[in-house]
Amino acid sequence: MKKTVAFNPLEYPLYVMLKPIGAVCNLNCSYCYYLGKEQLYPNRKNYQMSDELLTKFTEMYIESQPSPDVLFTWHGGETLLRDLSFYKKAIQLQHRFGRGKRIQNALQTNGILLNDDWCRFFKDNDFLIGISIDGPEDIHDHYRKNKGGLGTFRQVMRGIELLQKHGVEFNTMGVIHDYNAKRPLEVYHFLKEIGSKYMQFSPIVERISANQKLLSVNDPDVGQPGSWNVTPKEFGSFYTTIFDEWVFNDVGEYYIQLFDSTLANMVGVPPGACIYAEECGHATALEFNGDLYACDHFVFEEYKLGNIYKSSLIEMMLSPKQLNFGLDKKRLLPAQCKQCPYLKLCNGECPKNRFLETSDGESGLNYLCEGYRDYYHHVTPYMQFMANELANERPPANVMSWVRGK
Repeated sequence: MKKTVAFNPLEYPLYVMLKPIGAVCNLNCSYCYYLGKEQLYPNRKNYQMSDELLTKFTEMYIESQPSPDVLFTWHGGETLLRDLSFYKKAIQLQHRFGRGKRIQNALQTNGILLNDDWCRFFKDNDFLIGISIDGPEDIHDHYRKNKGGLGTFRQVMRGIELLQKHGVEFNTMGVIHDYNAKRPLEVYHFLKEIGSKYMQFSPIVERISANQKLLSVNDPDVGQPGSWNVTPKEFGSFYTTIFDEWVFNDVGEYYIQLFDSTLANMVGVPPGACIYAEECGHATALEFNGDLYACDHFVFEEYKLGNIYKSSLIEMMLSPKQLNFGLDKKRLLPAQCKQCPYLKLCNGECPKNRFLETSDGESGLNYLCEGYRDYYHHVTPYMQFMANELANERPPANVMSWVRGK
């Protein structure tokens, strides 16, 4: 029997990713892991989060937080398919229930529906906007198509121009897949050119059953890898290639999530991204009807924690089921991972990707392991230099002078 570690609810931060329109989207990206989540609610015609649910969640979420800082994260599907009045209501409710807490909002969008009204609202209310874009036009349009099968690059760029026009802070979320994995510098240079100071790259790692169903990590069906999956070697090469340019020219000016998390883990501070943390389980996903799931990447029936109409967030997120989900990230690591010199840097990465066997036949090896090992081997000397600079209260950007002088 698993032993559950007790947490004090007054000290345990809660983080929930909101799905105001469920999985509904105006695009039909080939590799999307979330579009199929509509199948969890097969008889529904309306996937809009109601004002009643929004009100209930907002009060409960703010009251559940142990710190004075509260982050609301809006995700899809496509978030802007929920109309502007809904988000205006959200801001009103945050003010109503805020009780002096510092509240921030982050919203992820494909950018297609952005207009002046949206951008003015985001600017006035200090939203951080995440834009999904995979690279230059031919790369972006390869998989990110609309319902009619046409590319969406030019519409996304129009949205980015509107954000810049109104001075809205944004970052970019790009996908690493089989098509762009061999062109890392094209992707990186492009994102710099469009003004993205903060970049996140998400590798496509999916297994698909014979009936085209995405498989969870625990599904006994071995399935087939998605045709768009990035290979582990290409994944590692993508990051090391970008790193070589970044460490020579861009430290302190451009921020890449993996690089930040690697340095954070090296100096022993929280990595900022749950996939590189020692344990997980503090970041859940709330569907449009109030169903709460263990994680955005684990929206499967077996990972449903309950519904906020029946249980509180604290009850569900501090339940034995969710605490064990979080602790399993560390305790189910195979022996090969526990003996790896880079364990403290990756911590096994995301559990959703742990479906391979080790050389000893033990289950639970991360699909991307080989690529991560290549990346960490490559960047460790530079990260150690930056860690030393931080320890001596000097800027990590000094690594650029060190590199150029080598």
